[in-house]
Formats: sequence, C-alpha cells, structure tokens
Amino acid sequence: MTDAELQAIGEKAVDVLRSIYDPEIPVDIYELGLVYDVQVSTDLDIKILMTLTSPNCPVAESLPEEVREKVKSIDEVNDVEVEITFDPPWTKDMMSEEAKLELGFL
Repeated sequence: MTDAELQAIGEKAVDVLRSIYDPEIPVDIYELGLVYDVQVSTDLDIKILMTLTSPNCPVAESLPEEVREKVKSIDEVNDVEVEITFDPPWTKDMMSEEAKLELGFL
C-alpha cells in the first residue's frame, strides 16, 4: 500500500466523518472540531482520536460506536478504533470557520 493509497483511504474516512452529526448541534462532527486525528495503518486499520462537546454529552455511548461502524463500512478498511479523549477539552475555537458561520458565531 503506497502512502498515496493510505492517504486516499484517510480522506474517505474524513468524508464519512463529515456525514455524522452531533444530535444537539446541526453541524457534522468533523467541522465541529470533535475529531482530533485520523490515522490509517499499513494494515488498513484506522484509529480515530476524538472528543465530545462535554463529558456529560447525551450521546457519549452511541456517537463513538456510530463513528466506528460508519468508518468500518469503507470497503478497504479492516478495523476501526475510536478513542475518546478530553485532553485538550473541546471549545468553540476548535470549530471550522464554516461551522462557526453555520451556528452564527461569526
């Protein structure tokens, strides 16, 4: 697997992440800045490091599982690990300009 092929799979994973929305905020989790890192190994396993808007988020159980299942549905992907972290804690500053505009923060 070439670096370009691994990068293309990583981009597919990001596209999938852009289709998953926080149920409380009408913006996808990628643009919200909840996804800190997406790594694709040469074994075609993907590790996603992400956070939630708060530790008490009502989808704390279901959202990571939804992320794992949807990214795992990419044909080339073998396995997906989703790690939740609160370091650094999420803030509105982590949102993309597009998300800030959508939510009226600009």
